[in-house]
Amino acid sequence: MRARRWAWLAVAVVVVAAAAVRLRLLDVPLDRDEGEYAYFGQLLLEGVPPYAGAYNLKMPGIYGAYALVLAAFGQTPAGIRAGLILVTSATTACMYLLGARLGGTAIGVLAAVVFATQSLNPKLLGLAAYAEHFALLPVAAGALALLKASTARRRFGLVASGLLFGLALLVRQNTAFFVAGGALYLLAAAADDSARSWTRRLTDAAIFLAWAAVPVALAALGLLAAGTFGTFWFWVFVYAPHYHADLATGWTNLVRTLTAVAPSSSVALALAAVGLGAVARDPLRERRTIVLLLVAASAVGTMVGLQFRPHYFLLMLPALALLAGLGLGALGDLLAARRSPALCWGVPAVLAVAALGQPLYASRPVLFELGPTQVARAIYGRNPFPESLEIARYIREHSAAGDRVAVVGSEPQIYFYAGRRSATGYIYTYPLMELQPYASAMQRQMIREIESAAPRFLVFVSATRSWVVRPGSDQTIFGWFERYQRSFRRVGVADVLSQQETVYRWNDAALAYSPRSDVWLMVFERGRQP
Repeated sequence: MRARRWAWLAVAVVVVAAAAVRLRLLDVPLDRDEGEYAYFGQLLLEGVPPYAGAYNLKMPGIYGAYALVLAAFGQTPAGIRAGLILVTSATTACMYLLGARLGGTAIGVLAAVVFATQSLNPKLLGLAAYAEHFALLPVAAGALALLKASTARRRFGLVASGLLFGLALLVRQNTAFFVAGGALYLLAAAADDSARSWTRRLTDAAIFLAWAAVPVALAALGLLAAGTFGTFWFWVFVYAPHYHADLATGWTNLVRTLTAVAPSSSVALALAAVGLGAVARDPLRERRTIVLLLVAASAVGTMVGLQFRPHYFLLMLPALALLAGLGLGALGDLLAARRSPALCWGVPAVLAVAALGQPLYASRPVLFELGPTQVARAIYGRNPFPESLEIARYIREHSAAGDRVAVVGSEPQIYFYAGRRSATGYIYTYPLMELQPYASAMQRQMIREIESAAPRFLVFVSATRSWVVRPGSDQTIFGWFERYQRSFRRVGVADVLSQQETVYRWNDAALAYSPRSDVWLMVFERGRQP
């Protein structure tokens, strides 16, 4: 009992320290994904159902989560990051409980430490409020409930774990592999109960899967009632399979991301490798099965689509944290055989401190020194995320609440900041440039929607990452925009010259300005002629 109190105190210190780092960075400008979730959440709070006023291939759960965060903490970047603090703190506590159940309090504490520090890692884009963060909380809680399903309250544990895994699936499609892992765990006869009949195992798995389907089924019924189920189905199930890379590109993506991430996490990765070896030979089937299935689900979920974006690897953090804790425990057991207190306690303590400190030290300027705008530049380069705030401020100050805005580019955070509705559901233009069968039809639909809505403001974005034009991309929309903007007056320019300098020109000063960089945004207003 005393050891458990000390362990909880250590976890509390870790949670508070991680929260303090995030508190310092509450006002970092939103990136594109955060802007998308925030705009969808904002629409939800205004009574607009998902996929009605904006389209994307994400599951609707993340939009509901953002709506709750915005309602609780305010419609600002700081409010969103405050919600993220609560989510990551709760997940850290769950990681302690998982580690303690599988290996003891010391391993639980290290699992919490590794998870908390790695979830802060800017190399994984861990400071942003991505869907992965919101999905990992129900995954970790669901894994705990699944382990407790081996106790006398089996039926309650199966229902609770199924619902939690279903909530994770509602937030992120990739967590379907965690749901499958949960069912396989039950079929493998958890808790070393080799006497359990196959009928009982199949029944348990069926109960688990049935309750995992409940959140998704309820969401589907809600979308059906709202009249947006068809749009949801197209984006999430018809278009989404085309969002993938080929093998060569996927390999390049994987190497690039691992090259960026691994050096800041090498100690935790080494401990995890030791832990994986120890788990593979573990005589306790419950521990071996649950950990190996967690590792497999994390790996497969990360590699789906072969995109390997840095934040996709956040799904690997629970497995990494547990394996690192178990690896340190295995090393401690090995050193204990030498009967040397210095080795038995000293080496694990040094490795634990190194696993904690390495990612923090590697990113110390971002985590402890730079201001919000500088952090955005350090992580995202010249992507126009700070500039989106200024563009949105101008639009908000020069428009009425009912005016529409069309951003021709992939910067949905502008809509959120401005508090103005989009003239089109295409808040991203990536799909329009992809070599997929719906790209040309999507461009025509976006053009029709904008022309029909007659927006007060147009924003054109010139930035490679806002379009990702490929050889062979249909570029009809660029020719259309060149003609369409002639009935508008240019009223603003943001020219991102470097990571340190952006030139802004407004109203008359914007008319004659020619951008000097390849990353710029132009604002046009309808009905105002020079």
